[in-house]
Amino acid sequence: MSVLERLSFNQMTADPWSLEQVVRGCSRAGISTIGVWRHKLGGDTVRASAIIRDAGLRVSSLCRGGWFSAPTAVERRERIADNRLAIEEAAILGAPVLVMVCGPANGQTLNDARATVMDGLMEVLPDAEKAGVTLGVEPLHPMYAAERSVVVTLKQANDMVERLASKAAGVVVDAFHVWWDPDVMREIERARGKIVGFHVSDWPVPLPGILMGRALMGDGVIELRRLREAVDAAGYDGPIEVEIFNDAIWQSADDGLLELIRRRMVECV
Repeated sequence: MSVLERLSFNQMTADPWSLEQVVRGCSRAGISTIGVWRHKLGGDTVRASAIIRDAGLRVSSLCRGGWFSAPTAVERRERIADNRLAIEEAAILGAPVLVMVCGPANGQTLNDARATVMDGLMEVLPDAEKAGVTLGVEPLHPMYAAERSVVVTLKQANDMVERLASKAAGVVVDAFHVWWDPDVMREIERARGKIVGFHVSDWPVPLPGILMGRALMGDGVIELRRLREAVDAAGYDGPIEVEIFNDAIWQSADDGLLELIRRRMVECV
């Protein structure tokens, strides 16, 4: 299957668009797969699933689960319940992967927060196994450690997945988050058979912002093709999600964006 055939359009690449707009745009552009975010479901996962399926599209992943750490035990139990709901939503959508953004320390020490993440994954793993959904642990760039994830390297994600020891647990390799890591190629190979997602965007220089600074593929310094070839060599042949957080792209998003993404996939990925 070609890179273009593997293209999945992550909803956050055109955040102002409704689910219906994403579905219509992808259908017109010949993009058959989308990555869905929970806050875009409109509170009705069954309806959202019908919109996607009626258009003949598939879902590559649902984002996000995780966010396990919290200051109190009561709040941590609430996080577990929310993850169980996310697994149910993924199953309804036919999403094979629930992307786990594991969350910041949120009042705990780093070590305690990482232990909480591991405990949370262990607790919801049986739910994922029963639902036929894979928990995709996604390490984020270390600059997000304080706000979004205490899991900041592919090695940490691999360690967790090895401890989970289940077909319902794998890792998500996001180029924006792992490209800098001197051990990334070794850890991609280590993840052989456990890679359940590959996300692409680019790292512009200078980076205009921590959250909203991602660029279109080819407009930055990431060796995207090298990373894609590495995950392919490690046995991953699934969807490649284009996930870009960028205000300028969001504000100008139209069908031309989808065509540009198709071109950049061929040229850069």
